[in-house]
Order: sequence, then C-alpha cells, then structure tokens
Amino acid sequence: MALPQPGRMSGVAPAHVRHKPEQTLLYQLVEQYWPEFQMQLSETGRFLPRHITREFEDYLACGRLENGFLRVRCESCSHEHLVAFSCKRRGFCTSCGARRMV
Repeated sequence: MALPQPGRMSGVAPAHVRHKPEQTLLYQLVEQYWPEFQMQLSETGRFLPRHITREFEDYLACGRLENGFLRVRCESCSHEHLVAFSCKRRGFCTSCGARRMV
C-alpha cells in the first residue's frame, strides 16, 4: 500500500513527524560548547545578558520529549502522537522562527 503523497488530495491527513532538533548540526554544536562557553565567561567574571542565556537554554530544551510533551489522540481511530513542547522563540531557534514567520 502506497503512502499518501504530500499535497495530493487523498482525503487522508499527512502523518505527524516529530521534529528532532538533537539531530541537527547546529543543535549538536550548541549542546556541546554552550556549557564550556558559559564556564569560561564566568571564570573571567563576565556574563551574557539574561535574555541571551534564556534564548540558548530554551533552544536546547525545544522539541525534546524529556522536557515535556502533549499526548494527542484521534477520537475516531484512537491513534496517539507525542508532541514535544517548543520554545516559541524567534531569535535563534530555526524551527520555531520559521514556523512563526509563516
């Protein structure tokens, strides 16, 4: 059985595909170097503004199931999906920024 193609009028809603930010290169770089960067700044007595720190920390939590999710269930077929919470930021998060621009 062939899966419905996106954009085709097949009467079937497209399947939800979870965004996996942890698999992107940007996420991996930020996750790897952010703690070390903060530590180096604090050792020199300097700190980033709170809104920048919050932007990075929210970005690292965005789209990760371990940081919270909703269980969405179809009433007709009882199929369930887990939808991870997003950071809803526009500055740094490419997923949320693009979604808000659209």
